[in-house]
Amino acid sequence: MLPVRQLAARALGARGWPWASALCGDRLLQTSTEYHATTILVVRKDGHVCMIGDGQVSIGAMVAKPNANKLRRIGDTVIAGFAGSAADGLSLLERLENKLEEHPGQLMRACVELAKMWRQDKAMRFLEAQLLVADASITLTVSGNGDVLEPQDGVMGIGSGSPYAVAAARALLDIHGMDASSIAAKSMKIASDMCVYTNANFSTQTIAAPPVTPA
Repeated sequence: MLPVRQLAARALGARGWPWASALCGDRLLQTSTEYHATTILVVRKDGHVCMIGDGQVSIGAMVAKPNANKLRRIGDTVIAGFAGSAADGLSLLERLENKLEEHPGQLMRACVELAKMWRQDKAMRFLEAQLLVADASITLTVSGNGDVLEPQDGVMGIGSGSPYAVAAARALLDIHGMDASSIAAKSMKIASDMCVYTNANFSTQTIAAPPVTPA
């Protein structure tokens, strides 16, 4: 069965109102479903991992809350953030935590199992959120399309401002004297200046590099 807005667009189009398909057609429906208005960024450098997210919650063109915390720590070893619906994001984080309990210490496997469940479960298909997760050794994004993606350079982002934040972080990675936290903060400031759905109220979670044991 077609969605209500799509049926309405076809009916209005048949009445000679072609603008209806532009307002309610497949292309806009797909875009609005995949658009996540926030920015979550992970930077990994010299063994340190920093995840940073903005605090803005938007409802349409209105800012509903400026200081939300979209990051969570799962146990002592995993940090996670979400973009999209807050309720859907928290629901996904809870499911990820359950998968990590089933597969302790195996973040990749837990994320793959979550992506499979997300793709196959009829109720979960309607969750409008995306996850960014990291531990001391790996960074991953998990989406409702069944994708589990890992960056090659240690930088990854999700949300509407992520292209700006990721580009800035990659440009700063080689700067001497800038650690993961300072790169993440600078990159998010750039994203907040460019994306109207991202503000400068940041929250962070970090994973420190393991201590070096002397030989």
